[in-house]
Amino acid sequence: MNALSSLLAAPRRLLALMALACAGLLGFALYLQHHVGLEPCPMCIVQRYALTGVLLAALLGSLWGRRWWWWLWSGVALQISGFGAFVAARQSWMQWYPPETVTCGRDFYGIVENYPISKAIPMLFRGSGDCTAVDWSLLGLSIANWSFLTFAAFCVALLWAAWRLRRR
Repeated sequence: MNALSSLLAAPRRLLALMALACAGLLGFALYLQHHVGLEPCPMCIVQRYALTGVLLAALLGSLWGRRWWWWLWSGVALQISGFGAFVAARQSWMQWYPPETVTCGRDFYGIVENYPISKAIPMLFRGSGDCTAVDWSLLGLSIANWSFLTFAAFCVALLWAAWRLRRR
């Protein structure tokens, strides 16, 4: 526990570690899509966008040494992580309690190519494809469950680091 707390105590190191974790998770998602053959649903794609946003915010925050840059970019990463946790929780809930009549709708590319952006964004958040399907799991948890745990861990780590930094 002492090694973990010392790792998280350095704010820039925490953001660099988060950026590295996001890059690894995005690489794994692409591996599952292109080599294993799992097609992502729109909720999965929105979670990928959230991971990309956290990656960029964490990377920018880890590169600049001033304290206020850390506060800015960690705040952005915290908000995006919270959003990603919300989307992953919604998908997990849909997997545990699949709706009887409502599906996720059309696929991602069909939505983006056939509808204006003002209609496409709400349709994306409703989802398309089969967001309720659990095509892959690890230790009994689906990708959406792991995604939620990851985003929640990012939120907790950022809040804890902010609390420690504020106490100094």
